[in-house]
Amino acid sequence: METFDFVIIGAGPAGEAAAYKARELGASVVILDREWFGGSCPHIGCLPSKSLLDGAARHHANPAAYDWAAASEQRDFMINRPPGAAEPDDSSHFDRLVAAGAVAYRGTGAIVGHGRVVVRHDAAAHELAATNVMVAVGSVSKRPPVEGIETIPTWTNREATLARELPASLLVLGGGPTGCELAQVYVRFGVPTAIVQSGPRLAPTDHPRNSAVMRATLERDGVVVRTGVRAIRARAGSGRDGAHVIELDDGTTAEGHAVLLAVGRTFPIDDLGLEHYGIDTTGRTPFPRDGRLRIAEGLWVVGDPAGPELHTHQGHYQGELAVRMALGEAVVPDYRALPRATYTDPEASSVGLTLDQAVEAGLDAFEKVADFTKTAKGYAVQATMGHVTIVVDRGTRELVGAAMASPDASAAIHECVVAIKSHLTIDVLAETIHAFPSTSRIFNGLFADARRELDKDRG
Repeated sequence: METFDFVIIGAGPAGEAAAYKARELGASVVILDREWFGGSCPHIGCLPSKSLLDGAARHHANPAAYDWAAASEQRDFMINRPPGAAEPDDSSHFDRLVAAGAVAYRGTGAIVGHGRVVVRHDAAAHELAATNVMVAVGSVSKRPPVEGIETIPTWTNREATLARELPASLLVLGGGPTGCELAQVYVRFGVPTAIVQSGPRLAPTDHPRNSAVMRATLERDGVVVRTGVRAIRARAGSGRDGAHVIELDDGTTAEGHAVLLAVGRTFPIDDLGLEHYGIDTTGRTPFPRDGRLRIAEGLWVVGDPAGPELHTHQGHYQGELAVRMALGEAVVPDYRALPRATYTDPEASSVGLTLDQAVEAGLDAFEKVADFTKTAKGYAVQATMGHVTIVVDRGTRELVGAAMASPDASAAIHECVVAIKSHLTIDVLAETIHAFPSTSRIFNGLFADARRELDKDRG
């Protein structure tokens, strides 16, 4: 039986990052995946959705100059899908791992004992020994408990990002980042689009001001947004022109020729054999999605199943960190400065704590807020919505949170990511020069306002 330093089950962003880091540090690696090397992100997730969002923005600005065919072609280029092919080609991901010295298999893996994994590929199966087993299987779209939903050929992010033809109409169940981004793509290409969100607001895990801006921008583009209602029953093809009908718990209905499921993610860990490490995957005991990475001696979970959130950049960070931890480096996960971004137009991003979260954590915190539309950058781009918010701890004079909805939000937020990660004080941030009239310049004014308040408290 061959023995390796790492056997990695799953070759998405977390697994890839782990494999490359392990090889960089001289460790032996087996990595396998049942579907795409590279995972969902470059093929049916982050990258095709952003390509389509860019195409939708171009079409929105000049419909005659950039149509769906052009956007679809550019998306196919982005995901390496040849003309006429149904699926993207992931061979570049596979080949780069092999070139880095990893042993790569297209197949499945299951733990059969402590430090033992059976790999099945090419109609064969063989057992490997591993000092460290790493689970990096990602996540898949959750199916909501809606009566009759199985009678509808529903979309997930897979179908929504790979579509070459526009549907006659689109109904999105779920108003998180995936639902909001893809709703904006399709409505801007002229598809009548609606979102049904069971909670009181879109993007429920984001800052409330970001949620409000996302709703406003989608409704501005023509999306019908229904919040506080839950889908309870599906009727295939019974709506106008054969649209599918979804009955809601308030007695009303919503319909779409395509129905996109974006109600959350689930983690395919039940058949991996984690019980050999004493891990309960039956649901009787909550699976530890707390981001700790090592969940038993020699067993690591990285990426979506690890928690605490769901981000490609989190998975990449965790894959590298877990390898370093496994090889004896004295490092631990730190999620205080984990950035979040939704790439609607305008973008929304955040990092750290909201004011409520900071107060709940026992901090003597306050926030400062700028109306983006009344800033130099806002006037320059004729903004009709947006905000920039910071949260400051009086005790340490440090930034502990920030959120913003504006152009460039996904880039501008990283000043705050570094500030939180590095424990920079408001005094340092307020003295930092920001280019005028950039989006980041708005932070400069907020930092100065926060310093004045802190100094006033000192008396």
